[in-house]
Amino acid sequence: MAKTSALRGGIDLGGTKIEAIVVDAGNQVLGSARHPTPTSGTPADVANEMAQAMQEAAQAAGTTTAALAGVGVGSPGSVDSAAGRVASARNLPGWDGSFALGPKLAKQLGSRVAIGNDVQVATRAEYELGAGRPYASVLGLFWGTGIGGGLILDRKPWRGRGGAGEIGHMVIKRGGRRCPCGNDGCVEAYAGRAAMESHARNEIEKGRKSDLLKIMERKQRRNFTSAVWADAIERGDALAGELIDGAVAALGAGAASAVNLLDVEAVVIGGGLGVRFGTPYVERIRTAMTEHLFPGHEMPDVHLVGLGDLGGALGAALLVTDG
Repeated sequence: MAKTSALRGGIDLGGTKIEAIVVDAGNQVLGSARHPTPTSGTPADVANEMAQAMQEAAQAAGTTTAALAGVGVGSPGSVDSAAGRVASARNLPGWDGSFALGPKLAKQLGSRVAIGNDVQVATRAEYELGAGRPYASVLGLFWGTGIGGGLILDRKPWRGRGGAGEIGHMVIKRGGRRCPCGNDGCVEAYAGRAAMESHARNEIEKGRKSDLLKIMERKQRRNFTSAVWADAIERGDALAGELIDGAVAALGAGAASAVNLLDVEAVVIGGGLGVRFGTPYVERIRTAMTEHLFPGHEMPDVHLVGLGDLGGALGAALLVTDG
């Protein structure tokens, strides 16, 4: 099949799911597929699952991956876009080192592949297509398996030396709870879904009563997904409530600290838990920010993402337009 230059692929690689889409020139989704992210194996196993999801999305759009203008990928971890390598994606199985994800996918898909940081590309999508459109400076705060951040400053993505935006690893409590990154007291240690699950399981093993495990089993999940947390909160589960309250407080402190430094016009909140809990929890995070905001600083506008779960994949697809 000849190249269909108007069509682009986008893959959002998350801690629990892989979302693949095909979009047209107007960023309308023509086909999509979703696979669970492998919980064991190697980075190559994750890449294989990504390739399969992308091929299914292309088929749903009536095309093939080889006919696409390119495929963009939003990946967690430290991204070397020029080499297509991803390092230290610690929420993914066996990904402590560096892996050539771009070249691996390009070979499997028969298409050019561009790699970007998952939260940075999702923030860009919100800035260009979603809730961030009215603003010149935006902080993207993504509440999911981990806590990710993306920045738009003076209408341009800010990547620093490649690792900018790691709001989840801002320390909010010296000597605090151990974070999956290995440090203590990070925002993610209190608000990341994986870290909260680990803490909850430890409490349950110590005899703390909670329905989280029962809800997980009833929903036939392998871990405490966003839906599991939401169901537990709706049921009034005390342990879940304490941990989610702690997450809101941590996110408020982290977001306010970032605003104190950068004075952005808007904070856009997404991620699996952010989208699942929606506007009421966005308002709670905004309220939690107030006690940490520097006196005299104006509170930025705080919004729920406008693109829902598709922001990461749409932002990935935008990478193809960069040439």
